[in-house]
Amino acid sequence: MRLATKILLIILSVATGGLFLYSAWTKVLPIQPFEYTMVEYLHLPWLVATVAARLMVGLEAALGGLLVLHLFGRNKLILKAAFAMVVVLSAYLIWLWATAGDNVNCGCFGDAIWMSPSASLIKNAGLLVVMGLLARFHNGLSFKRSNTLTNWLFAAFIALPFILFPMSRTTPNWLNKGSYTLDLAPFYNPIVDDSEALKVPYPTTAPIDLAHGKYVVAFLSPGCEHCRFTARKMALMRRSDSTLPFLMVIGGIASDLTDFWKATNAKNVPWMRMHRDPFLKYTGGVFPLIVWVDNGKVVARSTYNSLNQRAVKDWITGK
Repeated sequence: MRLATKILLIILSVATGGLFLYSAWTKVLPIQPFEYTMVEYLHLPWLVATVAARLMVGLEAALGGLLVLHLFGRNKLILKAAFAMVVVLSAYLIWLWATAGDNVNCGCFGDAIWMSPSASLIKNAGLLVVMGLLARFHNGLSFKRSNTLTNWLFAAFIALPFILFPMSRTTPNWLNKGSYTLDLAPFYNPIVDDSEALKVPYPTTAPIDLAHGKYVVAFLSPGCEHCRFTARKMALMRRSDSTLPFLMVIGGIASDLTDFWKATNAKNVPWMRMHRDPFLKYTGGVFPLIVWVDNGKVVARSTYNSLNQRAVKDWITGK
């Protein structure tokens, strides 16, 4: 009976640690949606969210890895930290449920597993029970310098996301040479199609004249995962500052955008559709393509990682 109990506790520790590790892993495939979740629901500044996302992933990986290895540290500090983390996350889930409803992805497993706040709270309740049993009945491994090893491994896990997923630069790639004119005027005509989803003329706001003023234009394919990240990021920025001069050029006019809007919630960003051939001509078949346009001339390019709200605002205001 004692042996069976010991084996059960070992299995529970490995399973709990494995769940923490899986949660960390799903948040970095890629890590940007997790950053966007922190901006959208916690209203963190972009830089803070970028750091916090990596710190959170590192903490989950550290606690999970050490639970799998049965290295609980001095006075079972690792188990206590994991317990406290789940309590804090549960408080966040209650707040999210109250403010955003239960029909949102809490982000506990990134985009790999869609989970509502209520479902995640049930999962967390089970985790708390299991970790309470481990803290009460399981001592883990203890040997000479085991606490030192635990501390070093904890620090290494925390640092790992910052090494594997370095924070990108926040300035665009300025085209000192090779700048070119971007003219989308021939494609400003309203879209006419039998599909209800396409009975929306370009643009959704007043027509945009790229020949006058500064604009950030993103060429996006509706089924492209990274294009959706771009649209979601632009939408979050526009919700923070509606004066940002964004335009999305979405390739193709035969596809239904219902799923695209659901994934990105980006209808607050001016947009247009473009036929396949000119879209591929502009992008060279590589998208998302994000260009900075100054009085009709493309002067810089960004990636969805380096697109930065402060940099855009400083550029349009001439700072």
